[in-house]
Amino acid sequence: MRIGYSCWGFLGEGITDTPDGGRSHRRPLIQALAARGHDLVFLQADRDRREAGDPAAGLGYTFDDHGFPVLDALVLEWRWPIPGRNTTVCGAAGHTCDLHRQKDIFAHYTLDQHLPTILWDKDRKLSADSHWRNARTVTVCEPSLIVTPGAQQLLFPADDQRLDDADPRALAALPRPITLAYAGNQYERDDAFTRYFAPAAAHVHHQVAGKWTDTGRWPGLRFTGRLAFSEVDPLYRRSLATVLLLPARYAAVGQMTQRIFETVLAGCLPLAPADIAHVQLFVPRPLIVRNSEEVLERITWLRSIEGTAEHGELIAACLDRLELFRLSTQADVLDRLLHQTGAAGSERARQAMA
Repeated sequence: MRIGYSCWGFLGEGITDTPDGGRSHRRPLIQALAARGHDLVFLQADRDRREAGDPAAGLGYTFDDHGFPVLDALVLEWRWPIPGRNTTVCGAAGHTCDLHRQKDIFAHYTLDQHLPTILWDKDRKLSADSHWRNARTVTVCEPSLIVTPGAQQLLFPADDQRLDDADPRALAALPRPITLAYAGNQYERDDAFTRYFAPAAAHVHHQVAGKWTDTGRWPGLRFTGRLAFSEVDPLYRRSLATVLLLPARYAAVGQMTQRIFETVLAGCLPLAPADIAHVQLFVPRPLIVRNSEEVLERITWLRSIEGTAEHGELIAACLDRLELFRLSTQADVLDRLLHQTGAAGSERARQAMA
């Protein structure tokens, strides 16, 4: 298939001042689709070249952010209105044209041409009653264990090669001077941060990296600002543990972000709040916590076994659970859905003309 791919993000490391979490998994997924014989055309701006000054990131791929090339299918990482950014007039200060372009893409390919369309709602911004959920050639995908009725599961993919190469004993042997770390932005995480992370962090050497603009509730904690994407893995390789902080709407449906494989592949053990749906599928039982007291208890225990065989076994158990996110599995799911959506749309079209 010739697939049009719409995303407002980067294939390479991008720029530091961006919340694009897709950098950890977007390029491997694109490469997996290409390896299956698909031809990819990117329908949004080449942000690697324009913003990051990195033309090599998109090397070998076609970008067309104004036209409407001939396609067989469409995949969109769903964009939503962000007041003051993509809802403003084109050319206004701070304007990004991702939402306008998405609207045009949808109108041309999905509405006019009835093209098979995968709408990947990675941020759970599509309302449950959205008319797109019932559109003839649209399949809505969600990266969660519990999906909205009618949607399909498509998890964030973890690269096969990195999973296969990870050595739990070698990871356990790394020096880890930081006891508790978190790399990610504040968005909708205040409650989880207050309940699980902050009180425990006050007692240990810690670091919180990312865009945290309102930190007055947690005096004395070490907020170090945004990291370049290339600095996230080294931070976790120096850190003993983290806490998987999720917005409540993610936790309720078991939507785990890419943070879990960013941390585990670096050997940084993820403590997971017990209120995450199906939490036992994400981490082994000893790493499930109910409050900050248990976080502190667990990191004290982890420090006591640091570098031992038990430490390596715990990392291995976390690596085993990353199989849920394996890239080849998720690429197979996407491949199957593209063909099913196309076949279903053709059948409905035939029935409508009968």
